[in-house]
Amino acid sequence: MRYLVLFGLSAVVSFAALWVWVVRMPMAFMDVEYTAWRAKQTMLDTCDLGEAIVLGDSRAAADILPSRLPIRVANLAMGGAEAIEALSMLKRALACPTPPRLVIISIDPGHFSRPDMFWERSVRFGIISDAEVAAVREATRQTGDLSVYDSQPLEGVPPRVRDWLYQVRFPPLYFSNLAHGGFFVRWPTNQRWLAETLAARGHYYFGTDPGNSVVTLDGHMAAFKPLPILDHYFDQLLAELDRRGIETRFIAMPINQSTWNVVNPAVPAGFAAYLAAYERRYKHFRVASQIMPHWPDRFFGDMFSHLNPEGAERFSDMLAQRLQDAPPSTQNDAQNGWLSDTGADASAKVVPISKRGS
Repeated sequence: MRYLVLFGLSAVVSFAALWVWVVRMPMAFMDVEYTAWRAKQTMLDTCDLGEAIVLGDSRAAADILPSRLPIRVANLAMGGAEAIEALSMLKRALACPTPPRLVIISIDPGHFSRPDMFWERSVRFGIISDAEVAAVREATRQTGDLSVYDSQPLEGVPPRVRDWLYQVRFPPLYFSNLAHGGFFVRWPTNQRWLAETLAARGHYYFGTDPGNSVVTLDGHMAAFKPLPILDHYFDQLLAELDRRGIETRFIAMPINQSTWNVVNPAVPAGFAAYLAAYERRYKHFRVASQIMPHWPDRFFGDMFSHLNPEGAERFSDMLAQRLQDAPPSTQNDAQNGWLSDTGADASAKVVPISKRGS
């Protein structure tokens, strides 16, 4: 009996120690994607944002290089992020003493029409707070759309209990990372990646291959049909920006030519109509680019249409040129034409901010 008691006590102490490790030392065992999210959190916590912020998904995270823009920009876009995450980041940015005067939003059609990484990354990585999980639960009730809230059930566990387990960072939710990360093996690499992402103002690459011709999700969609829950959050996002009088630009990131060749015309048409309706509703919101710009395959670094370094530099230089020609503080028609000619051969002669000593 004494042996069983000691064994049980040892198991409890070991599990408690593991729990503390999971809560306090995620940089020691989480995968490299976590460090990118951690960098965004750090920039928000310190209000190191600048004049503009970028909100959106992984394409924006990889394609927009703040170092090449003429104003100080924080790239807060994240892999798998949708309007839910964008609203969360925006609210934190607006709580800073000096909020951004320009917000660039870029979310691809797929991240309006299907759930992605809400539980796997957004909640587990700590981007979405407990209160925001509760808000998603309430928004799910209002819209009747269970797609995001129920996207990652725990077998045999009621949804509210699952929410609590994520809230307290229950260790079994992290066993895969602990096993692959060796508990502490990833610490040096993650610290280095964190420093590099912070130095890059939130930018990080997903793929750096010298070209890719794989057809992405955009090419497999039959139509553009936003999920009610994601539309609800996109509306909230734009409404908050409009209420604050903050100039907002929706800028679509390029897809590779191979994908464009098979895209159903109903997808860009439906996406354009959707965004145009919001453009009419909110006076500070403008759709400032082609809905689905398409570039030669050589500019893409992986199978998900993330730009490689050459492509990201080219796109960022073009964005810089538009920012320089029509800065967000001006109210003129030129703003509405930002990146309307985002073909791969468009010229951009702007001097990057990193080369100006500012």
